Amino acid sequence: MNNMKIKSIFLPIIICISCKKEAEIDKSKTLPFYNSEEFTPEWISPSDLKYKEIHTIAPFEFTNQNGEKITNKNFEGKIYIADFFFTTCPSICTILAKNMGAIQELYKEDNDIMLLSHSVMPWVDSVEKIKEYATEKKAIHNKWHLVTGDREEIYNIARTSYFADEDFKKTKDESEFIHTENFVLIDKKGRIRGVYNGTLSLEVQCLKRHIEILRREN
Repeated sequence: MNNMKIKSIFLPIIICISCKKEAEIDKSKTLPFYNSEEFTPEWISPSDLKYKEIHTIAPFEFTNQNGEKITNKNFEGKIYIADFFFTTCPSICTILAKNMGAIQELYKEDNDIMLLSHSVMPWVDSVEKIKEYATEKKAIHNKWHLVTGDREEIYNIARTSYFADEDFKKTKDESEFIHTENFVLIDKKGRIRGVYNGTLSLEVQCLKRHIEILRREN
């Protein structure tokens, strides 16, 4: 049997195996994973060897508006939306907070959905300041955590865990102030499942639809 005949026999088998693997994931019923700052969507089956290597949010510890220590443990087994703000921001942050508030209102009775807003100006945003801000935005206790903490830790997790700083992708300058309009959707295992412009109503609507997909998936 020559090489041409061997190829003709095994090629359909390879194609069928490939099709079977692809068919394991229904992309209309599950969200992709995001494993790098390029935000390339990847649908990865639990049976795939890469599944155990999916990017997760690094451990963290910050202080919320009520002076409580907030860590990954608070979000274990929860779906949450993360963003970055500062209390003296006059424009974009106001829109982000309004849209986070709308998400909070929609899921205020659902204990599986949480919100996490990190101050990118922690040297100004003391616990007292973010408490005032949280009160103004009607943040619900244990539903929407607004946190402050060490600048280096916040900036590091923003850039290396949430891939949230657009400018840093280009400059790699750690001293630069963080600028991001992103809402980042995190699943119950701490993995990124979606990224949205939190200032745009269409993107926020998309986020809400994806939360529902993620809830069914879990």
